[in-house]
This record gives sequence, C-alpha cells and structure tokens, in this order.
Amino acid sequence: MKKNNWMLAHVIALVGIIVGLHNFVPATTPDAQAESLNVKPGAWEWTITTVASGMKLSPEMSADMTPVQRTQMEQMMKAREGKPHTMTAPSCITKEDVSHDRIIKEMEEEDDDPVQCKVNVISKSSSKLVIDQICPGPPPSNGHLTIEAKTSESIVATGDRTLKESGKSHLDIKGKWLRASCDGLDE
Repeated sequence: MKKNNWMLAHVIALVGIIVGLHNFVPATTPDAQAESLNVKPGAWEWTITTVASGMKLSPEMSADMTPVQRTQMEQMMKAREGKPHTMTAPSCITKEDVSHDRIIKEMEEEDDDPVQCKVNVISKSSSKLVIDQICPGPPPSNGHLTIEAKTSESIVATGDRTLKESGKSHLDIKGKWLRASCDGLDE
C-alpha cells in the first residue's frame, strides 16, 4: 500500500475499531452484493477526531519500554483523557481502497498477533458498511465501525473500541473529495 494511502487504511483498519463475532452475516438489503463504497477516486481530505478514556498501558506495551518512556506515555495518556484530538490530512484513494473485501481484510489483519481479528459484517451496500470486530490482542479488543458514503464526494465514519482492561476510544471521521488527480500528495 502506498504511503499516501496510510490514512485511509488506518482509519478503516483501526480506525481501528470494532466488536465482533466469528461468522459473516450477509446483509438483507437488495444492494447486499455491493463490492465497494460508491465514492470518487482521487485526492481526499480526512478530518479525524478521537476521544479516549480509561486508557492504560498494557503489560505487553510497557514490557518493551524503559521506565522513563513508560512514565512519559502514562503522563501523555492522562493529559489527553476524555479530550477530543483532531487531525486533518490528505490522502490519495483508489477504487480498490474502498472495496468492501479490502476493508474487511484490513480489519481482520489489524492485530499483530498470529491469531487474526474476527469480523462480522452487519450490513454492506454501495453507500454504507457496518462492521463489528473482535481482536484477540494483546491487548484484546472489541469494536464497531460504520462507514457511510453520504455522496460520491463525502464519507463519514464512526467507530468505538474497547480494549480489555485498557480503556475505550471513540472515532469520528469526515472525508471530502478534493479532485480526481492525486498530484502533489506525498507518495
């Protein structure tokens, strides 16, 4: 995946995000076989707002840190507790990037553990994808993600994630299409 697609991939894959079961459940809508979100390829601008609460360093994360690094990370997490953090960044999006299969695969492969995340597709159409996800960790997490193409030039997404014994996070994403050409965006 190109570096400039990092934003969408992580937004979708975290976005990370997501509560789930083991089996895919087919959508019951007439558009259930839609293969991708109906959005224009090209340059997009993403505004992402995250809010975290109750976040704690997992034993796995803190095991790889020095005491100074651990203290700095704990102070940073405490300072951001419950406060929205917003960032805006451009990204080049292809039709393949918004393929349902690709999004689902990204969600399944989110966890670094050899045991992959389990994804349950609640519904999918050319305008909306709703997914639950469970990841064995470490740390184990559950989440829910909704991605909606409001128009071919506008995407909104929301996600919630609960990390076992490590807190919760909420994500709001707004994407707007800028132009067909990705010229000028970092590769």
